[in-house]
This record gives sequence, C-alpha cells and structure tokens, in this order.
Amino acid sequence: MSNHHSILIVEDERGISDFIATVLTANDYSVLKARDGQTALSLIPSHCPDLVLLDLGLPDMDGLAILRSVREWSTVPILVLSARDHEREKVEALDAGADDYITKPFGISELLARIRTALRHARSAAGSSLAPSGVFTCGELSIDHGRRRVKISGREVHVTQIEFKILALLSQYAGRVLSYDTIIKHVWGPHAQGNNQILRVNMANIRRKIEANPAEPVYILTDVGVGYRMVDNESM
Repeated sequence: MSNHHSILIVEDERGISDFIATVLTANDYSVLKARDGQTALSLIPSHCPDLVLLDLGLPDMDGLAILRSVREWSTVPILVLSARDHEREKVEALDAGADDYITKPFGISELLARIRTALRHARSAAGSSLAPSGVFTCGELSIDHGRRRVKISGREVHVTQIEFKILALLSQYAGRVLSYDTIIKHVWGPHAQGNNQILRVNMANIRRKIEANPAEPVYILTDVGVGYRMVDNESM
C-alpha cells in the first residue's frame, strides 16, 4: 500500500540517484529526480515534494545555496546526503536549515529511518502536536511542556529553567540533530555568544539527572563537534 509521500532526490551521480530511487520505490515512496540545482529549484515549488534528499556537490551550484533559497519560503524536510564529513560542513548545513545530515557512504536502513523521522516531525509540526501543552515520552522519559515537569520511570526530576528549555527544545525536534549554535540561540537568545562550554555544562547536569549512565547516554546523543540529538521511540 502506498504511503503517498513523494521524495525529490537531488543527486548528479546517476548510479547513486538510481539506487536510492529503487530503494525508495520499493518502500512505497514516489520519486522525483534532479541532477542539478536549477532543476531542483524548479521542481520543489512545482511538485511540492514531501521531502528532499540533497547532495551538496552539484555541477551548477553548491547544495547549500539551494538549501538557503528553499528555506526562504518553505519548511519542506531536507536531508543532506554528502561525502563531506568535516564538522564545519555539517554545522553549516544544519544552521542553514537542513533537517538532518547523512554522510556518504550510508546504510539504507539508516536512510529510511532518517526519512521516517523527518516526515513524522513534519506531520507533528503541521498538526501542532508540539504545542507547549504537549507531553513528550520516550522510553522511561517524560517531558510535560505545559506543566514544565520532567519524569524518569514515573519519578519527577528537578531541573533548572535552562535545563528544561534545553530538554523541551530537543524533545520538540526528537530524532533530529540540533547544532550547538541553534540550541544556544533558542535557549539563551539570538544575541548569545556561541560559547559551547555553558551548553556542555548544562548537558552534563541534565544527563546526570535523566540517564542511568551519563557516560553512555540513551536519551540525548552527541554528534561530536556538531550538536545533540534527542532520540525518539523508534530509535529506542
């Protein structure tokens, strides 16, 4: 049965594009393909795909330029697929509005899981299920946005205002990595200095309170040099 989701693959290497298209079609997605940036910028507004898989190394323009252009008018989920594995490139793409960043080569199971997460988050945002009154649950962790309460295994955990803001933000985007700068700007304000140390200190405190073993966290994962990701139930 079709899931009725359409995905645009923006990839100039035909072999990779065809392989991804075959996998997506086998998983009941409808597929569009673009081999350059101009075609992608034409297809996105005309076909309104539910998700975009974007390679950064295109023949006519850098994928980041496409990302920034689309983000001026659309919130369509965009997953970057790139051979660029430096932390700086990942951070730049996430800060430009990418929903996720997957480094080539990647496993098909991982790709499909990331796609499902991005589509689920898009549906939740559209349905306003992430309103402040909502309750996020994952495993034994519960975050009540309306009452500003955090519980582990039914036991309430005391957190500071800053710690709750961090938890609330990460839970709102569960399954998606948020860069350090993104978290800092949302929690401490747009003019906050991009000093990761204060964020790391707060994260260490949070993990001591919600993780059974803070050294091996299961709820908030670190993408070293990039940011943090709150897991969702599908990842547990």
